[in-house]
Amino acid sequence: MDKKRALVTGGSGALGSAICERLAADGFEVFVHANSTLANAQALVEKILAAGGSAQALCFDVTDARAVHAVVEPLAEERAFQVIVNCAGIHDDAVFAGMSAQQWSRVIDVSLNGFFHVTQPLMLPMLRTRWGRVINISSVAAIAGNRGQVNYAAAKAALHGATKALAQEVASRGVTVNVVAPGIIESPMVQGSFDADMVSKIVPMKRMGTAQEVAALVAFLASKDAGYITGQIISINGGMV
Repeated sequence: MDKKRALVTGGSGALGSAICERLAADGFEVFVHANSTLANAQALVEKILAAGGSAQALCFDVTDARAVHAVVEPLAEERAFQVIVNCAGIHDDAVFAGMSAQQWSRVIDVSLNGFFHVTQPLMLPMLRTRWGRVINISSVAAIAGNRGQVNYAAAKAALHGATKALAQEVASRGVTVNVVAPGIIESPMVQGSFDADMVSKIVPMKRMGTAQEVAALVAFLASKDAGYITGQIISINGGMV
């Protein structure tokens, strides 16, 4: 029996890598996406293969619709992706009064337009199988806001609305659509931004979360056991909000 296929955008990053490894361990054939770090994606694929899993590396810019379609459509014609994890995202922080149009557009382009470019062409093949999972990775910033991240909060909050609407469209076909909204997660991206004292003050659990904890939640939402959960924004933030 063929394994279900899972595509993880931003799969070569710290959080994406943990998600890829967990889905592979759970029996999915994982497609690890990278934008400019294909070598990282290929290294992760080798690690997954060495552990007995199935994986392939993909490279494209999620903001480039033609590039996305050129890579994913031929794969979907072979066999549908039944799990899509939209983990690709970037930060380009600035106070709003000093934010450039490029900073605004680029952040929204990756998180929101990237979601559309990747998910839309894969939706019909998924629906035909009458089983699927779309899991969008957001942030506590989209729920509570965060100074200096108006662009990022706007992009992720828009993803929440898209998630709820799409969930209603595809629910009758056995496809669920949910958001996972992490708080402060240990990763190279946050190193130097939060010291232990700051984390203790703003996180009730008084620690950062781990990428593996987020991956475990994603894995549950990708499982058969989560078949009645859809249209939800699920926080994993140590009690921040």
